[in-house]
Amino acid sequence: MRIEFTKAAASGNDFIILDNRDDKLVERGLNLSDFTKFSSRRKFSVGADGILVLEDSKSGNFKMRIFNPDGREVTMCGNGIRCSAMYAYKEKWCSSPMKIETGAGIIEAEVKEESVKVRMTEPYDIRLEQNIGVAKTIMSIHTINTGVPHAIHFVEGIENYSVRATGQSIRCHKMFEPAGTNVDFVEVRDNSTIVLRTYERGVEDETLACGTGAVASAIISHMVRSVKEPISVVTRSKDVLKIYFKKERNSFTNVCLEGTAKIIFQGGIDYV
Repeated sequence: MRIEFTKAAASGNDFIILDNRDDKLVERGLNLSDFTKFSSRRKFSVGADGILVLEDSKSGNFKMRIFNPDGREVTMCGNGIRCSAMYAYKEKWCSSPMKIETGAGIIEAEVKEESVKVRMTEPYDIRLEQNIGVAKTIMSIHTINTGVPHAIHFVEGIENYSVRATGQSIRCHKMFEPAGTNVDFVEVRDNSTIVLRTYERGVEDETLACGTGAVASAIISHMVRSVKEPISVVTRSKDVLKIYFKKERNSFTNVCLEGTAKIIFQGGIDYV
């Protein structure tokens, strides 16, 4: 069958967007998980860090579902929701601001020219200073859930750090079984800026940016290294994300992620 799609990217995190309103793709017999594995392969297909499936919603302007390249559906993607908001705005599905239903709850998004600011769900399961064994080394990590789980480790010399090998070891550590976790490596640049590299679960590699990872890393940097809000997060793509939040005792509210989002091209793919 011929599947029409849109390619979008936010800070180097790229996605294939599918319009599945009225369940029209599913009714045509499309298996979303299988299509994700087929279309996400770089050099062999369109290539992407994930598939965004946009559907009807009773509680928001529309619903976003996110599938990782391994075909598994996850609850949330910070950069994916910015791409979804930009797409819906440009296609005139809705005006700005808008509400988007996700597996992690309702997300509010505001489009500002080429930038999108989204209000994230409140983070939870924050646990600091945990020691785990990785490749015969004891490492200190901090864990948090910002819609999906993240483990954060502070490093020096991040440009030359072994993100892929170490990230894979932490992602698959028995502490995070069976689902695994995303892994963020953070270097503090100054009192309001951090540099971030992320190994993403489901992609099983480092990506150029990760929205939920940026939020997770910013909050942990504030708690552990006293980095001040708003926090600038320099991604692997060199794009800078802005993270805003309010801290009330040991909880965080009004957590927002802001950065660029672009529609790259539209096309079609023959899928059997």
